[in-house]
Amino acid sequence: MDSKMISTLNRLWKMQLSNRVSSETLIRNHFNINSRSYYTNTRNKETLYSKISPLGNPSLNLAPELDDWVQKGNKVRFAELQRIVQDLRKRRRVSQALEVSEWMSKKGVCTFSPTEHAIQLDLIGKVHGFLAAESYFNKLSDQDKTDKTYGALLHSYVRQRQMEKSLSHLQKMKEKGFSLSPLTYNDIMSLYTNVGEYEKVHKTLTEMKKNGVSPDNLSYRICINSYGVKSDIKGMESILKEMETQPQIVMDWNTYAVVANFYIKADLKDKANDALKKAEARLDNKDDVGYNHLISLHARVGNKDGILRLWNLQKSACKRCINKDYIVVLESLVRLGDFEEAEKLLEEWESSDNRYDFRVPNALIIGYSENGNYEKAKALLEGLVEKRKSTTPQSWGRVAEGYLKKGEMRKATSCMKLAISLHGESKKWKANPKVIRSILSLLGEKGSIEEVDDFVRSLRTVKGVNKEAYYALMKAYIRGGKEVGGILDEMKADKIDEDEETKKILSLKPIKISEDLKW
Repeated sequence: MDSKMISTLNRLWKMQLSNRVSSETLIRNHFNINSRSYYTNTRNKETLYSKISPLGNPSLNLAPELDDWVQKGNKVRFAELQRIVQDLRKRRRVSQALEVSEWMSKKGVCTFSPTEHAIQLDLIGKVHGFLAAESYFNKLSDQDKTDKTYGALLHSYVRQRQMEKSLSHLQKMKEKGFSLSPLTYNDIMSLYTNVGEYEKVHKTLTEMKKNGVSPDNLSYRICINSYGVKSDIKGMESILKEMETQPQIVMDWNTYAVVANFYIKADLKDKANDALKKAEARLDNKDDVGYNHLISLHARVGNKDGILRLWNLQKSACKRCINKDYIVVLESLVRLGDFEEAEKLLEEWESSDNRYDFRVPNALIIGYSENGNYEKAKALLEGLVEKRKSTTPQSWGRVAEGYLKKGEMRKATSCMKLAISLHGESKKWKANPKVIRSILSLLGEKGSIEEVDDFVRSLRTVKGVNKEAYYALMKAYIRGGKEVGGILDEMKADKIDEDEETKKILSLKPIKISEDLKW
């Protein structure tokens, strides 16, 4: 193994020993990176919102925080709790939103109106499923069973694709004489979309208009999508044209982005570019989601100028570009193979005050790897380690696999050892069995006893030792003129029986490997 790789491995081990951060803190940092909600208390006075909002870990229990706030003599205001629930829902921290809502109900902060019940019912459905939502609904008083709570339960059924329950519940709403809103019809159209019954989407839109309910933007967008997924471009364009002529509709960037997506899939680049121009013209200056989505679509069209133009507009318009924004642009540039521009962007990110997030440089590492430039991928990873920044076993494993395909076994082995050394940082990662077998096979043929011992020891921390590892050990020991009795004893301890391959290896005689065969 070359000295640089040894140095990198040593740094990784030191980082793991000296930079231990609690898992709770790591998770909290991760979720803060993904959120655009930044709380600033200009009066330096702590509020309940300022206390709850930064707690980014979605697994944290908020009830103790709320209880602590009250026990310290602070007041809780219904409006502020509503704001917290709304903020948590917006940030998709639904479990915490439900916890706050349930705390409000339990402590009697207010008497829930049908609106609060509908919100809680929706959160219960998202967290615990439609059966729990159904149970909550059934316990409501008749006064609270309004169009809002009925609608929330319908949404819960639709979310889990409960066709029979959804349609039955819709019929009950009709029988009760509820005035059905676009939201109700949108739920049913979404249901048909999710189960692949696209032909029923347009029928629902027609029924909606027949019943005097004006479709909203989402209604038309769902219908446009139903034609697009069937590659019915003419049908899609017909619905778009109808939508554009409706007096109650203000065309939005999202609809044109959906249309552009299907034009791209149909390889209609000119029409796709036209739709993207219309989308951009309707984009709110501070809509980061819109910028990211359109940048990704421009990448699929192959439009580098569009990517860079929108990125510059986004940087000018948005208060701050977060890591997710950099990732989108990096992935877009990598998709076009413009690594020079991507490298400049990575340097820009490094000079920003954004918190370190490995996913940003990893966008470039993946690009290098997919394009066969494993040297650059490895160099970028080594650079991060030198700066005491975290990497992942997946990234090193990917590079190891690439070197294996190129026949550079020594580098493949070094990178795989680094991946294995980081296994504790990602329990979900599993070493590629094919890469491991190939490395063990080569080590058995050409590696020194120390190299094989070292690699097999590292394997024990990840997946245990199998017969291929023992084959490599025996070959190395025999080649080095050492006894293999201890290895055979270890095999028995690991309940691995001797087989024909074992006997074949034991019959080998020590062979001196010439210098030109060594690696």
